[in-house]
Amino acid sequence: PSDHQLPPLEILCKQLYETTDTAVRHQAEKALVEFTNSPDCLSKCQLLLERGSSSYSQLLAATCLSKLVSRTSNPLPLEQRIDIRNYVLNYLATRPKLAAFVTQALIQLYARITKLGWFDCQKDDYVFRNVIADVTRFLQDSVEHCIIGVTILSQLTNEINQADTTHPLTKHRKIASSFRDSSLFDIFTLSCNLLKQASGKNLNLNDESQHGLLMQLLKLSYNCLNYDFIGTSTDESSDDLCTVQIPTSWRSAVFQFISFHPSIPLPTGNFTVRVCVWVQVLSCLVQIASVRRSLFNNAERAKFLSHLVDGVKRILANPQCLPDPNNYHEFCRLLARLKSNYQLGELVKVENYPEVIRLIANFTVTSLQHWEFAPNSVHYLLSLWQRLAASVPYVKATEPHLLETYTPEVTKAYITSRLESVHVILRDGLEDPLDDAGLVQQQLDQLSTIGRCEYEKTCALLVQLFDQAAQTYQELLQSTNSSAMDITVQEGRLTWLVYIIGAVIGGRVSFASTDEQDAMDGELVCRVLQLMNLTDSRLAQAGNERLELAMLSFFEQFRKIYIGDQVQKSSKLYRRLSEVLGLNDETMVLSVFIGKIITNLKYWGQCEPITSKTLQLLNDLSLGYPSCLVRKLVKLSAVQFMLNNHTSEHFSFLGVNNQSNLSDMRCRTTFYTALGRLLMVDLGEDEDQFEQFMLPLTAAFEAVAQMLSTNTFNEQEAKRTLVGLVRDLRGIAFAFNAKTSFMMLFDWIYPTYMPILQRAIELWYHDPACTTPVLKLMAELVHNRSQRLQFDVSSPNGILLFRETSKMITTYGNRILTLGEVPKDQVYGVKLKGVSVCFAMLKAVLSGNYVNFGVFRLYGDDALDNALQTFIKLLLSIPHSDLLDYPKLSQSFYSLLEVLTQDHMNFIASLEPHVVMYILSSISEGLTALDTMVCTGCCSSLDHIVTYLFKQLSRSTKKRPAPMATDDRFLHIMQQHPEMIQQYFADLRNSIVNSQPPEKQQAMHLCFENLMEGIERNLLTKNRDRFTQNLSVFRREVNDSMKNSTYGVNSNDMMS
Repeated sequence: PSDHQLPPLEILCKQLYETTDTAVRHQAEKALVEFTNSPDCLSKCQLLLERGSSSYSQLLAATCLSKLVSRTSNPLPLEQRIDIRNYVLNYLATRPKLAAFVTQALIQLYARITKLGWFDCQKDDYVFRNVIADVTRFLQDSVEHCIIGVTILSQLTNEINQADTTHPLTKHRKIASSFRDSSLFDIFTLSCNLLKQASGKNLNLNDESQHGLLMQLLKLSYNCLNYDFIGTSTDESSDDLCTVQIPTSWRSAVFQFISFHPSIPLPTGNFTVRVCVWVQVLSCLVQIASVRRSLFNNAERAKFLSHLVDGVKRILANPQCLPDPNNYHEFCRLLARLKSNYQLGELVKVENYPEVIRLIANFTVTSLQHWEFAPNSVHYLLSLWQRLAASVPYVKATEPHLLETYTPEVTKAYITSRLESVHVILRDGLEDPLDDAGLVQQQLDQLSTIGRCEYEKTCALLVQLFDQAAQTYQELLQSTNSSAMDITVQEGRLTWLVYIIGAVIGGRVSFASTDEQDAMDGELVCRVLQLMNLTDSRLAQAGNERLELAMLSFFEQFRKIYIGDQVQKSSKLYRRLSEVLGLNDETMVLSVFIGKIITNLKYWGQCEPITSKTLQLLNDLSLGYPSCLVRKLVKLSAVQFMLNNHTSEHFSFLGVNNQSNLSDMRCRTTFYTALGRLLMVDLGEDEDQFEQFMLPLTAAFEAVAQMLSTNTFNEQEAKRTLVGLVRDLRGIAFAFNAKTSFMMLFDWIYPTYMPILQRAIELWYHDPACTTPVLKLMAELVHNRSQRLQFDVSSPNGILLFRETSKMITTYGNRILTLGEVPKDQVYGVKLKGVSVCFAMLKAVLSGNYVNFGVFRLYGDDALDNALQTFIKLLLSIPHSDLLDYPKLSQSFYSLLEVLTQDHMNFIASLEPHVVMYILSSISEGLTALDTMVCTGCCSSLDHIVTYLFKQLSRSTKKRPAPMATDDRFLHIMQQHPEMIQQYFADLRNSIVNSQPPEKQQAMHLCFENLMEGIERNLLTKNRDRFTQNLSVFRREVNDSMKNSTYGVNSNDMMS
């Protein structure tokens, strides 16, 4: 290409990177795709790099080249990739002062080429592995070149550590393991040596190049230490559990690293620059503190820990960089790792431990008091103290741990700082942490353990603060001139106290509790219940949502610890409740629970968070462990009231005329699940009691039937009534897991009300808020949970139920397919969710074992065929990617496919070739899914398919009368090409054997020979078991062969 082609490309760059017009950028992105796919893309990229007038031209060229070398279809030849790699290195070497983003893009290109070509050979030489040789010339040149060289190593380490979605995970792990064994240690050693040289110099961090070099060296060290050494692919959210699995051969290098690393001198340079450097320093220290314990023996570990603690002490004694939120966050992570990786017994033996624990305690208290600063970092500090407190009963060291002195200070700082924050948050209109339920719960879980250490001090503090707040609150309520702000502040303080009291009571499980501690719990419980009586008495005038949610959290913790068999009823807590509140036994305490539940449902019916949490509490109580607990519940008059009066008149959330969304009715299912369990306790075979309980639902069904029978009806009201009704019924159906009670429900709904459900699907198939609850109810009704669907031998109900199921699936499926193309962001809600429920429904009925499916074809009934054909239509309307992208859809599809291949292979085998290929390719993709349920389902499906084929082929070779002719395309193909599977296996074996180094090929060939040793040509269980044993041996031998491969000397010492 000549220079006249440059201007259009330059314009494309401007449109892509500079325009603010999204339409123009969209057009530019389209042009970029065409540009990347054009045959002369390579030469045009080179032209842009050589003669482009702007940095954006160079960026575009680097980006396009990255896409070219990354593509899996039609990859670039090896020679071209080597040329690009060499060109990029020369380009960077001759232009060290490129724009930072261009340098970054070119280094990214180099890293991508190197990773993807890691196993490429040219004349027995792995041409992309000489990474250290590639960067040596950079390291020996100017500071700018040195920065580029270090950045190349850093970016390459990061690139190889990251799995990408376009290539198989197995290939990624193979490359990552080889890089770990052949290059990573050398890169880490190089970074250590360069850092050591840097730390020995008087660095001037005002010099941008010196600052940049130090930053890149620290990043390189971090990337080496952050490497996924053993292929665990840890999730960053599980930060507490992260252990760095350093190979044993790295031990001395790690020791060398820790000896100089915390003390990298920062004598000059402005504050901002030093802060940036310290973020990297602390990040490295966090990784160092997380090195696996087994890397060292006890003496070495003690020395290593001493270095770490000494570094922590020096930072705390001179915390000049900690006011920066990023530094503060990393330092909190470092403190948390001290206890997650080391035992309290080891920490107390460190020299200066008393001084260090005092400094950490002071730092924690100060941090908690400044609650508005870096709130996300508090988790790590509380995690440290939680682990320390939990270790107290087990520490055997004679040295004092001093936690009895400092833990109460931490507890007090947390509690008082939360209370003090309430006024400031309300006054300044700040974001209230109480609105972040997940964060609050996490901190309370940590505090529950911390607060139980020196529990007497915790309780005394809570009683004092609670009494003060409650008294002030009462006085404000009684006063005629108190401001709403003052009342809200006190309610906020009480909210925190109720949450914290619930948490410390929940912490009882962590320690062997004493009578004195149970009595203290009693003091706290009495106060919360007295506050509840006060707030409940005011609900007719006013209530506080956050305080009510705190009460529910308290009741949940109280239930877990003190309700049921967990504690002796002679517990001093019950004695205290009896003395103060007259609650003499567990039944009376349960009546308080149910009273609170009914009060909440009465007054807070329109508040979804409170309603759902209240119903969850009722649900937990109804689960009834032990069973005597439920019997006590059922005898309560309040529970009998609920069983006899579950109408919107008494429970407003059951109303259908309010303005809330249809999806807000979900909590009704929870309510009726709990009521269903409570009803079953004494129901037995009493049909009259069942009919009485169902009266409100009968009336609702009759109302819907009446509406649907007229031509003009209020559609919204009909939808609301029906959705509420089917959610209620699903709750009851879920609870009725015994045959007697479930049959009562079945006879009630079928055949009388089933046509109404079918009619709803016909009318409102396009409205998922309406159809999904109906489909889910049907899926629940056909689910043979606990063998509850057992019909009498003379009953046709099993077949009739399947007909209704088939009709609903067919009606919904055929209508939902008429919607045509649905926007990607709506496709799950509008279509795939309903399809997923249909798949689950079909799976439940096919595997329920209450229908003989052979009778349908025998008697010319097309119900089974209709359902299966609808399944195929729905399946073909879903792209492969969606099957795995949506977890619920993939689970329901693959579990259904497992049932179909097991019991209905005749149907699968008669499908059109393109449908069979779709199913087989979906199995192929599912085998690599991360969800084990999907993966095992695919294995089973494949097993059923191959078993069917083998049996059919075996049968066709035997001389016996021909079976009934079936349209078995599968079998026809296999009969015409019997060598297909054997040939595939032979090709696979040869490709694996040939991919090994020459000296290993004979051993690998022998592994395959041994795989089939002693295997006969049948599918008997004994033969299958023998093959499974052979496969285990095969797997072990192949793994050993890979480990001992020539490209790694350290691979055997990973965990030694």
